Amino acid sequence: MPLTSDISGVVPIAPTPFHPDGRIDEASLDRMVDFFEGAGVDGLTILGQLGEAGKLDHAEGTAIAKRVIGRTRLPVIVGVTAPGFAAMRSLAHEVMAMGAGGVMVAPPNTLRTDDQIVTYFRNAAEALGPDVPFVLQDYPLTFSVVMSPTVIRRIVTENPSCVMLKHEDWPGLEKITTLRGFEAEGSMRRIAILVGNGGLFLDFEAERGVDGSNTGYAFPEMLVDVVRLTKAGRRDEAHDLFDVHLPYLRYEQQQGPLGLAVRKYVFMRRGIFTSDAQRKPSQALSTQAREEVEYLLARLARTDGRARLPG
Repeated sequence: MPLTSDISGVVPIAPTPFHPDGRIDEASLDRMVDFFEGAGVDGLTILGQLGEAGKLDHAEGTAIAKRVIGRTRLPVIVGVTAPGFAAMRSLAHEVMAMGAGGVMVAPPNTLRTDDQIVTYFRNAAEALGPDVPFVLQDYPLTFSVVMSPTVIRRIVTENPSCVMLKHEDWPGLEKITTLRGFEAEGSMRRIAILVGNGGLFLDFEAERGVDGSNTGYAFPEMLVDVVRLTKAGRRDEAHDLFDVHLPYLRYEQQQGPLGLAVRKYVFMRRGIFTSDAQRKPSQALSTQAREEVEYLLARLARTDGRARLPG
């Protein structure tokens, strides 16, 4: 079913597993999809930045999409950001024909003014077509494009096919409150807001009115639990669980390939990936970094048994 603004819960950003020689690891890809389903997530996002989409060619990207979409009944969001609209449109239409729920579009880092940003997404929506629901990715730390709440309101108002905001501003709690205020006063239609940033601020973002989490983390079960507990009004339980994970969560959220290396290493330790390899350019964990990760996992396992991994 096409993605709508009713999407909620946890929709993790899936990394792409590779063999050490750089080939896509299809067996690990299958295990990852099964693992996410078992963790109780509400959808999947593939071919995103942390999925190393920029290191894949078109055929590899569509092959991954076909395999994931064919293996799960969860809604799948596919990253289709590209230098030009022709490539974006082509990939989007291919994955939608496979059964994807929608696509995610990030702004190019050349955009500077509010009008440039609004015009870009108007053109992107036109290129995708009205039948392709899209997720607006707001990640100024990486893309260097700052979208104010009023700019987001303009994009949502102009483009009915924009059904979700992936909110990754930092700090961004007040932006969430402002956007929900626009909805409450009737100046912006309601869209889903799911948050990223590795979950670093999920404890309070969940209280500010977001619909869930759309980020990568080696323990998505924690994200599922924190969202569920918050929605149930069990605030202290949600914060207690989040606080236990925070030291490891912070370590995994290091920017760039190092943070991805940590996540892939733990996916390997959890038996999901055969290898923690990234495609080049990449950054492997040093021996000391692996020791630090193992130390943090051991401490986390004292309270959350899901971090108790085989030696």
